[in-house]
Amino acid sequence: MKQILRCVITILFLLPTLVFSQKEQPKVDWDVVTRIREEGLQRSQVVDIVEYLTDVLSSRLSLSEHMKKAQTWAKDKMGTIGLTNVQIEPFMDYGNAWDNEYFSIQMLEPAYVPMMGFPLAYTPGTQGKISCSAVIVELQTKTDCEKYRGKLKNAAVLVSAPVVLDLANLPRAITRRTDEELRTLAEAVIPPGPRATPPVPNPELLKPEEKIEFLKSEGAAVVLQCVGGSFGYVIGFSRPGSNNDKWSREKDLASLPMVAVTPEHYNRMYRILKRDIPVKIEVEVRNRIGESVEKACNVIGEIPGTDLKNEIVMIGAHLDCWHESPGAADNAAGCAVALEAARILKAIGVQPRRTIRVALWSGEEQGLHGSTQYVLAHFGDPQKETRPDYEKFSVYFNQDYGAGAYRGINLQGNERVRRIFTAWMEPFRDMGMTTIALQSVGSTDHVPFDNAGLPAFQFLQDGVWLGGHSNMDVFDTLVPDDLKKNAVIMASFAYHAAMSDQRIPRKPLK
Repeated sequence: MKQILRCVITILFLLPTLVFSQKEQPKVDWDVVTRIREEGLQRSQVVDIVEYLTDVLSSRLSLSEHMKKAQTWAKDKMGTIGLTNVQIEPFMDYGNAWDNEYFSIQMLEPAYVPMMGFPLAYTPGTQGKISCSAVIVELQTKTDCEKYRGKLKNAAVLVSAPVVLDLANLPRAITRRTDEELRTLAEAVIPPGPRATPPVPNPELLKPEEKIEFLKSEGAAVVLQCVGGSFGYVIGFSRPGSNNDKWSREKDLASLPMVAVTPEHYNRMYRILKRDIPVKIEVEVRNRIGESVEKACNVIGEIPGTDLKNEIVMIGAHLDCWHESPGAADNAAGCAVALEAARILKAIGVQPRRTIRVALWSGEEQGLHGSTQYVLAHFGDPQKETRPDYEKFSVYFNQDYGAGAYRGINLQGNERVRRIFTAWMEPFRDMGMTTIALQSVGSTDHVPFDNAGLPAFQFLQDGVWLGGHSNMDVFDTLVPDDLKKNAVIMASFAYHAAMSDQRIPRKPLK
């Protein structure tokens, strides 16, 4: 009896604390979650959106004609969904547009072989169809140039070492995170990183752009390269130095036509040449380079808020991709998820307290330019001067690590949101959304927000990224059910952030 009485007294003593603790718990609107799940899982449009982006609108290099068409389509799609204040918003003088209009390459001798590749962005085209002999050129230092003087006129120059293909670890389309991997991520404590020591430059080493300048001065016709990948994969981005000159017409035309080739075709040419057997190729590249500097743009739309309409919750992804593929996983999938999340919220008729803003960024692949300039224009720089909306911003949720299912969220080092996100994940444990990871991740559009001291997060995802940054990043590599679940989760996180009594807490500014 005494033990029972003691327990009752203890419970009565702790009751105020228990009630207070319960009041402090983050709220989850289970009714709205149910409606989000029903709309997003039973009447999803996410596959239709991503299929149109990839199959019809195709690759979306910033400023290219395909990108402009995709941005116009995205603006119209936002209007159809019911978003307001929809606009294609310029953010900076980006450079001259570049579009590849036609490309073909084949080996003619010692045997005819159609080859696979694509021209590097911001390189000029050939003067029609050209036939030329292939030559291996190994340029590392300025001294190496002397070996090739007078020997490269009208040559197709192979500048890369042959690629070693790892047959034991061919790419897999889907890599699900195991329970052990998720547990490791959840328990990891991130130590402070070592201070990077800048490398000491070697004046004798040739910079990549210096190699191209030398090859052009010697009269080379085209540069062929292979920088990695697997069977059937072509990996390549833009000409050396292009990021430093903001994609100028003058520098584009001053370069050489450059072509990335699949490993199996590149290695074959390389091996034949090493036998001292001549290789002859035929190649034609037609690229269109814009006449004037143009502004790059982001696409923005909103679900207007009610009593806290001046405060902002954002969701988004980058619309641009490299030109060698339609960028399905990187990042048409993320754009489709963000648009579908907004569509779900409009379809179920919720009225968020804060404005939910959808952003489809440009210039991500070339340096996070769209999101960086957006943060500066709308929120300012806390190291210099912030804008009025800086204090009204709540949170940004981003998708860009492939098209895999959400398995959790990275806290970006912000422990203050752990309890909030844990509560918001609870309705989606059956979808595998279970893990909070403290780690900070980078290289995508939440980073400019985070650098400015604004809460911004990237979801922790399974690996569904068969062909990122290659010609194989196509619709067929996507898993529709993963995208449906992601859109549901993003919609719920955006809704709860927009309805919360308080804005998402911020970590101390660096």
